[in-house]
Amino acid sequence: MLTGPLLIGVFLLAIGILLVSIIKFRLNAFIALLITSLVTSILVGMPIGDIASTISGGFGSTLSGIGIVTGLGVMLGKFMFESGAIETISNSILNKFGEKNSPAAIAISGFLTGIPVFGDVVYIMFAPMLRVLSRKTNISMVTFACAISVATTCTYSLVIPTPAPLVVSESLGIDVGIFFVYAILTAFVATTTGGILYGKFLDKQDKKNGHFYTFEDIEELEDKLESDKETKAMPSFMKSLSILLVPIILILLGSFIPLMLGNDNSVVPLFKFLGDKNVAMLIGVIYAALISKPYINRSISDIMNDAADQIGLILLITGAGGAFGKVLQETGIADYIAVSLSQFSIPILLLCFLISQIIRCAQGSTTVALMTTASILGGTIVASSVSPVLCAIAICAGGIGLSLPNDSGFWAISRFFKISVQDTIRGWTVGGFIAGLSALAFVSILSLFQNFLPGLM
Repeated sequence: MLTGPLLIGVFLLAIGILLVSIIKFRLNAFIALLITSLVTSILVGMPIGDIASTISGGFGSTLSGIGIVTGLGVMLGKFMFESGAIETISNSILNKFGEKNSPAAIAISGFLTGIPVFGDVVYIMFAPMLRVLSRKTNISMVTFACAISVATTCTYSLVIPTPAPLVVSESLGIDVGIFFVYAILTAFVATTTGGILYGKFLDKQDKKNGHFYTFEDIEELEDKLESDKETKAMPSFMKSLSILLVPIILILLGSFIPLMLGNDNSVVPLFKFLGDKNVAMLIGVIYAALISKPYINRSISDIMNDAADQIGLILLITGAGGAFGKVLQETGIADYIAVSLSQFSIPILLLCFLISQIIRCAQGSTTVALMTTASILGGTIVASSVSPVLCAIAICAGGIGLSLPNDSGFWAISRFFKISVQDTIRGWTVGGFIAGLSALAFVSILSLFQNFLPGLM
C-alpha cells in the first residue's frame, strides 16, 4: 500500500470526490460516502480482498454502537411532536420570558426540543409562530431565525442522542454520561453567545437599517394559532419535560453513581444497566408512549412506524460515514495526517476544531465532518495530555458553524422562515460560527481545570 506524503494526496482527492459527488452531482450522502470509501481503498493499494470487508466492517461497527439509540431517539422525538409536548414546552418558556425577551425564549425552546427532535421538524413547527411573533414584537425575523437555528444546531452537534456526537463518543471510547454533562454545558454557552447575544446585535442592525419582513399569510397564521390553542388538548409542562428528562436522568445516574459509590458497591451494576444508553432510551420511549397516549389522534404503532421510516436514511448515512472512517484508519491515512499535523505544534483542542470545521464547511454535513475528524485524530487524542471528553466536544464544536449553501440545512432555514439567502448567511452561517468559537473557548477553559473536574481524566 502507499505510504508517506502520497497518502495526503489520496486524502485530498478523496475529499474532492466526496464534495463533487454531493455538491455537483447531487448524490445522496450515503452513496457518495460509499463511492469515496471504495475509490480511496483502491488508490492506496489496499488488497482487493480486504476492501469490501473493511467497508462493511466500518459500517457495521458504527451502527452497532449508535444504531439502537439513534432509532429510539427519533421515536421519542416523534412522540413529543405528535402529543404537542414540544409546543407546550415552547409556549411555557415564551410566557415566562415575555414578548420583549422572546428571542431568548425561542433559543431555549430550540435548545431543549433540538435534543430529541431533528432540526427540520423544529423549524417546521416554530416557523409560523415566529413570523407572527416578529410582527407583534417588531423584532427582526432574522433574529428569531438565528436564535432557533443556532440553538438546535448546538444540541444536534453536541448533545446525545443525536447521531453525530454519539459516533464521536463511541469512536473515542468515552463515557456518554460524562460526555453529555460537559457537552450540554458547552452547547448552552454556544447558544447564548451565537444564538441570543449575536441575535440581539442583528435586531439592532436591522432596526437601524429599516430592514424587516412582511408576510402575506400573517393574519391567517394568527387565526390558526389561536384556534389550535383553544381546541387541542396537550400535556402539561412537567409531563412534556419529563418525556425528555427520563432517559437523560437514567444515563446520568449510570455514569455518576459508580463515580460516587465506587464500582464495588452492590447497587452499581443495576444503575449501569439502567444507564446504558440503549436501555435508558428504550425506557424513555415506553414512557413517552404512555404519557403521549391521551393526547395523540393516531395509534402508538403508527407513530413508531413513521419514526422508523425517518430512521432508515439517517442510519445509512451514519454507517457509511463510519465505513469511510474505517478506510482512513486501515490505509494509514488517518495516522499519517495526525503525525503530520502534530509537527506544527497546534494545540490538540484547536486541531480537533479546525479539521472538523474545514470538513464541515467543505462538504456541508455535520455528521460526516465529525465522524471523519474523530477517525483521523483518534490516536493523537489518546496520546495527548488533554481529556478525550474535551477533545470530543471540540470536534463537535467544529461541526456547528460555517454552514454554506452546500448544506441542506441552509436551504431548510431559508425556506421555512422565508428569509433571503443573505439573511440566512447573517443569521445562520455567521451565528453558528460564533457559537462554534464560543464552544471551543469554553472547552479550552475547562481544560485548565481538567485534573479537578469529575470524569475528565
